[in-house]
Amino acid sequence: MKVAVLGSGSRGNATLVWCGNTRLLVDAGFSARDLARRLLSVDVEPDSIDGIIVTHDHGDHTKGIGVFARRHGSPIYMTSSTHSVCFQLLRGKETVVKYDPAETFTVGDIYVEPFVTIHDAADPVGLALTDESSGSRLGIATDLGRPTTQLRQKLSACDFLILEANHDELMLHNGPYPASVRERIASSHGHLSNQAAARLATELMHPRLAGIVLAHLSSECNRPDLARSVVGDALEKAGWKGHLEVALQDQSTALLDVEDLRVRSGTRQLSFL
Repeated sequence: MKVAVLGSGSRGNATLVWCGNTRLLVDAGFSARDLARRLLSVDVEPDSIDGIIVTHDHGDHTKGIGVFARRHGSPIYMTSSTHSVCFQLLRGKETVVKYDPAETFTVGDIYVEPFVTIHDAADPVGLALTDESSGSRLGIATDLGRPTTQLRQKLSACDFLILEANHDELMLHNGPYPASVRERIASSHGHLSNQAAARLATELMHPRLAGIVLAHLSSECNRPDLARSVVGDALEKAGWKGHLEVALQDQSTALLDVEDLRVRSGTRQLSFL
C-alpha cells in the first residue's frame, strides 16, 4: 500500500491510495488540471486512476470530481445524498457508483469500509481501506466534529492514519472569524482541534501503526509546526515511534510506502504493554 496526500486544507483536499494494480483518489477538491499536476508530482498518470471516492459534498472535497472523471474516465463513488447535493458538478457522462455508508464494497484490489462521521454535510463518511493482497489498512478521518465509537472501531487496527488536526483552540478563539463561524468549527459537527486529534491518535495507537499524517489544517487558526508538536508530543509520551508528518495545502506529501515505513520505524516490534 502506498499513500500520498496530494494537498489538504480549506482550499482543497485529495488523497491518492495505491494498492496492487488499483489507484484511487479519496476526494477531489482541486481543479482537474491541478489534480493531474499533483498526481504527476508523485509519478502517477491521471489516466491510471481507477476511481474517486467522495467522503462528503463540501466543495473543498468535490471541486474537481466531474471534470476529472470525464477527462480521465474515472468512476465516481458517492452516497445518494452526496450525489443529490453535487449534481451541478456532473454532466451525466460520468460513471457514478452510489454506495451505502453502512455497507462495504470493493474497487479493484482495495476493500472499502465507509463509516458515518459527524459533520455539517449531507452524508459525511470516513473510510477504512484495506489492500486485499498485503492486508495493510489505511484509515481516513477528516471533517469531523467529534470521534464516535464506530470511528474508533473502524480505525483501531489501521497501519496508517490520515487524521484531521484543523485548529488550535486558542488561535480559533482569538482568530479573525465571526463568532458564529468559530462556534461552528468548535462544535460537535465542525472540526477536530490539535488537542482532540492528539487524544484520538493516542487512543488509536497500536503496535502495527506505522504512520500518521495530520490533515485539513486551518490556514487562519493553526500552524503545521504547532499541530505536529501537540500531536507528536502526546504520541511520544505514549511510546509511539512511527512516522508523523503534516499535510500541506499547496503541495503533496511524498508517495509513502506503508510497509517500508513499518520496517524503518520498527513498529512491528513495538509494545505498549
